Amino acid sequence: MTLDQLRIFVAVAERGHMTKAAELLGISQSAASAAIRTLEEQHGVHLFNRVGRNIELAQTGHRFLPEAKAVLERAAAARNVLEHVSQTVAGSLSIAASLTIASYWLPRRLASFHEAHPAVRLSVTIGNTRQVEASVLDGTADLGLVEGRTESDILRRAKVDTDRLMLVVASSHPKIVEIAPGRPDITGLRWIIREGGSGTREVLEDLARREGISLADLRIFLVLPSNEAVRQAVEAGAGATIISELVVGRAVAEGSLRAVPIELPKRDFAMITHRDRQASLAQMALKAHLAAEMNGSG
Repeated sequence: MTLDQLRIFVAVAERGHMTKAAELLGISQSAASAAIRTLEEQHGVHLFNRVGRNIELAQTGHRFLPEAKAVLERAAAARNVLEHVSQTVAGSLSIAASLTIASYWLPRRLASFHEAHPAVRLSVTIGNTRQVEASVLDGTADLGLVEGRTESDILRRAKVDTDRLMLVVASSHPKIVEIAPGRPDITGLRWIIREGGSGTREVLEDLARREGISLADLRIFLVLPSNEAVRQAVEAGAGATIISELVVGRAVAEGSLRAVPIELPKRDFAMITHRDRQASLAQMALKAHLAAEMNGSG
């Protein structure tokens, strides 16, 4: 039994899907299947039931899951002890990041972090805020980077940057009715939004509450899973959206999108970590690096 086999088992068990677990771990579906099969054959057990195209934990798998997770946590703790003793910033760092951060904010910062700490192996998975939170909670990710609110009280949050949000429409969009200066009638707009659990959707939900209505009172035309899809739909004239300036700033500057005057609160980009897991030197180095970037010294 190897740690890699345990990591694959836990990922498959948590997600109930071999392909999704393999994508999360950055391996092929066949490699994940082979690891599970080897683990079962080595110990003469049946860990999963195959139900159609899906899989679910068998009774033995349910009993084994907490033990497997405990072993992985102890292995991580042991690695951290050795790193702290040697004071060497090395090893691997698994990062889960929400879509806006992963696509527009993080790559340059990870590149400069790698220049400073070349011995750290970095891997990044992408999801919405709720999915990132779940990955940090179950230990699949060492840390998360989110722009939305987190719900668990066993997560630590540390601000790493601030993001500006914009309400945008296509440049050809008709004039928007205002209830008051800087207060557009959001019920009169046709909206293109992200899926539930995304940070930008939360901002629109907050705006609707501020206006004394709910998201259900808005004309939701289209729900899309990525910022790029939302931007392109808005540019095509399909409706309005609230989105990060990182995503649409260039399109606004070039004139394919028009910013609608509205007061929107800035939001924090935050690093989230599990309160009960000891941070490795690599985690602490990345946190310090991102803090230096935020303060303009990195």
